[in-house]
Order: sequence, then C-alpha cells, then structure tokens
Amino acid sequence: MRGLTEANLKMLAGARSFERGRGYLDAVSGVEVGDGWVTASVHGTERYEVELALEGPGGLSGECDCPYGLEGNFCKHLVAVGLTVLARPESLPRQRKAARERAQDLDGWLSARSKDELLALVRELIGEDRQLRRRLELRAASARGDITSVRARIRELLDIGPFAQYGYVEYADARAYADQAGQAVSAIGALTGSGRAADAVVLAGEAMELLARAVECVDDSDGWLGQVGAGLADVHLDACRAARPDPGELARWLVGHALGEVDDGLTDIDPLDYEDVLGGEGMAVLRKLAVEAWQGNRRGWAEKYLMERLAKGGGDVDAVIAVHAGDLAPNGHTHLVIARELDTARRPDEALGWAERGVREARDLAAVDTALVDHLCDRYAQADRLADAVALRRDHFGARRTLLAYQQLRAAARAADCWPAEREGALAVLRADAGQRQQGWYGGAVLVDALLDDKDVDAAWQAATGTGAHDRQWLALADQARATRPADALGVYLRLAEPLTEQTGNAVYEQLVSLLLSIRDCHRRLGSPDRFTEYVSALRTAQKRKRNLMRLMDEHRL
Repeated sequence: MRGLTEANLKMLAGARSFERGRGYLDAVSGVEVGDGWVTASVHGTERYEVELALEGPGGLSGECDCPYGLEGNFCKHLVAVGLTVLARPESLPRQRKAARERAQDLDGWLSARSKDELLALVRELIGEDRQLRRRLELRAASARGDITSVRARIRELLDIGPFAQYGYVEYADARAYADQAGQAVSAIGALTGSGRAADAVVLAGEAMELLARAVECVDDSDGWLGQVGAGLADVHLDACRAARPDPGELARWLVGHALGEVDDGLTDIDPLDYEDVLGGEGMAVLRKLAVEAWQGNRRGWAEKYLMERLAKGGGDVDAVIAVHAGDLAPNGHTHLVIARELDTARRPDEALGWAERGVREARDLAAVDTALVDHLCDRYAQADRLADAVALRRDHFGARRTLLAYQQLRAAARAADCWPAEREGALAVLRADAGQRQQGWYGGAVLVDALLDDKDVDAAWQAATGTGAHDRQWLALADQARATRPADALGVYLRLAEPLTEQTGNAVYEQLVSLLLSIRDCHRRLGSPDRFTEYVSALRTAQKRKRNLMRLMDEHRL
C-alpha cells in the first residue's frame, strides 16, 4: 500500500471510521501541506490536531490527538483531512513542491548565517517562546551533567500549580498540563541518549512518584496523563537497559512498584519486560520477593497479579492455579479462571473438575457467575453429556427464574430432545411464583414473558389476565394475538393509546400512530372499518393543534 488514495484511507480506517470521516469534511481547517506531510485541525467534540505522513516507510500513515487516535488507530479525523486533500488533486503536487522549495530555501539561508547570527536568532526565538526556552534550558543542563538542575526542571514540569484552580486541574486545562508533563519524559529519555542512563533511571522513578501525586488532582477524563505514564515506563526500561543497575536493587524496586508503593495507575510496568536486565540473579530476587509478598497477603490484588505474571512467564500453570486457588470467589468466578487456564494447557479433565467444583461450592446458585454455568454447559455438550447440561440449566433456572435462564434451559432441553417435559416443570415453577407474588409482579411477569417467547399466545393471554402484566407485555400479546383474537387485541391497543393522547412530543406521536395502525388493522379484521373512521375523526378533532401529530397521521393516511 502506497500513497494517499481514497482506497488506502478506507483500508487504514475501516469502513465505519471512513464513513464517519466523510461527515467531518466541513470541520477541517488550517490545512498545511509539507513535502511529505499534511497537517490540519478538525473540530469534533474538541479541536484535534491531525498529521498525515504521505510517504513513510510503510506508506500512508497518520496521527491524531483525539482519544481514539492516541490509541494508535487511524481515526475519522485523519480520514476527513485525507479526503479534503484528495478533493484538491491539482493543488497537492504544487503545494508539495512549494513546501520543498521553502525548506531548501530556509536550510540554505540558515547555512549561510554566521555563528553570531544564529545565536542572535536563537536568543530572539527563546525570548518569544517560553516553552522553547525551557526545552533548551533542559538540554543544556543535561549536556553539562547538571542533574540537580534537570531534577528541578522535571519537578517544575510535573507541578500542577500553574494549571490548578483551588488545587485542582479542571478538564479544560488537563491537556495543557499533560503536554507540559510530557516534556519531562523527553528530558529523561535525552539523558539516556547522552550517556547518563543511570541518572535517567533515578529521575524516571522520581517522576513516576510526582505523577502519581499529581493525577489525584487532575480531571484526566480523556486519559492524557495515561500517555505520560506510559512514556515514563518506556524511558525507565530504556534507561535500565543502558545503565544495567544492580539486579537485586532493580528487582526490589520493581516489586515495590507492582505492589503499589507508587500507586498511580498510570505507569503499568510489567516486571517480565526487565528479564534481560535482571538476569538470573535479579529474577531470583524478584521471584523470592513476590512469593513472600503473596504469602503475606494471598488476597491482595497486586500480590496475586505479580505472582500470576511470574508464573505465566515461567510457563508454570500449576503455580498460576495455586495463586488463584488461594482466594476463591464465592460466586465461582475464580474456578472459571482456573478452568480456562487448564483448558489452555490442554488439561481438559482437570478443567472440567474445577468448573464443576465452582458450581458445587457456590453459596448461592442464583448469584453464581453465569459465565461459569455457560462454560460448564458448553463442556457437557462437547462431551455429549446432554442430560448433565439440562440438569445444570434446570437448577440454574430454578434459582434465578429469569427469562434468559428459561431460554437457556429450553435450548439445552431441545438439544437433549426432552423439552416438553422440562417446559412443563419450568412453567409450573413460574406459575407457583405468580400465585405467591402477584403483588410484586415478579413471577407473573416472567411467566408471561416465557409464554410469549414460546409463541404460546393463548396461554400467555390467560396468564396475563390472571396475574397481571406490564403494558410492554400487553402490547406484545396484542401484536401476537391480533390475527386470531382481533377483538381482544383492539381492546389493548385502545387502552394503551388513551394516555398518549394527553401527552406531547414526537416520540409520543410516533407511538400513538403505531397504535393507530394496529387499531385500523383490528377493525379491518373485525369488518368494522367505519368505526375506525369515526374514532380517527374524533381523535383528529380533539388533537388538531398538535401539528406534528397531524402531519405524521397524514403520512400514514390515517
């Protein structure tokens, strides 16, 4: 794939983002074309800055600072800019040529300046651009090995003070703060590049602590600080690879970070990424500390996660299982996690045993993790143990008594060719509930829904009449029964339409017109179209001031 074409835009973005991008063509502004790039602004939920690289190593690519784009996706804003440029095919080559000539002219002009002239120019620019001055100050401090100054500057960059009102950075200022904080990441990375990786390791750790404190006081709804945290994690790893710190000290720091000593939720560091730095000695210390932490707090989330990562990294499935088994959830979810691990390890018999144990040991089958029930029923079906699947679905339905549980029981029983008998038992349970809980509607509502789902209209109508039903259920009943019981359905539609005539709003009018169409159909089936004409005429007279309703009725010839 090469170059800027509509086909390449669609391939990179996908059909959905491509079509959404078409709707943003009018939102594109400030298009600037360089030799191999295009930049622009797109006004969406906010103003987003977009850059298309026209001829990168892999062909067309792009970056956008919208949340979706920051995740590495080719977003709708990139599509909009690309389509905007493609709409001017005759000007793109000319603009690229002009940009190339401007760059050459600037380079030639700069090359012809003396050292004093260039210094004067830089001084002029840093006098006008505070951010540029700070970046250059930081580079200068790094170059002369002034770690004290670099540390002070990083603290300034991560200080929320200039952006905070009453000690808190509001959403509108969070992006600007994150941009400034991102300069700290660049500064630490530059230290590694200039041969001061050991200092970079220390400063990255300190920056993580500062960011952890800052994030508590920033409305980071769009996740900008997450990008800064990820950048700090990357520069820390790069610095460690270059500096080769003491393996034992690094292992202790990694365990401390994983266990929340720097609890920022932003610098998600995986200790296994450092395996090449730690070596055998460091990994041994890491495992020892992780085991000690876990043994001291087997229910701690961070301790469990660290142990699980180390066990998985070493391919030790039994160790992974031991970690999970140390804190089994009462709803069976942990049993399911273990079963899936064992399935992945191709130990199906043990996996099945853990899944069955999860259901067996659940304190309340109504609260058991439904994913565990689904998993176990799937395994029973694969093993041709259909009767066991039906029995589990039956017990689960008996505990939960929901429409979904009823549907799942029906599917399992049909597969086992025993649905009629199972249906009779399930409906008996729902009828018993309906008789005991008429005031609460619970049993009756599920009974009616189950019968409707079975398309047993007469039984559903009888249940609704005997135990009551919601308007939603009555409407579904009327729709299903209209062909065979038009008079009964008509009564339902008329009752549901009456309160809507007292309300306003387009959504209400659409509901009312839908009911009117059903009422007309009932009268047609009953051979009484004149009565419908009278009804509509009276309704129009009473509702004539509702112009949108009248228009909608006209559209449907009512």
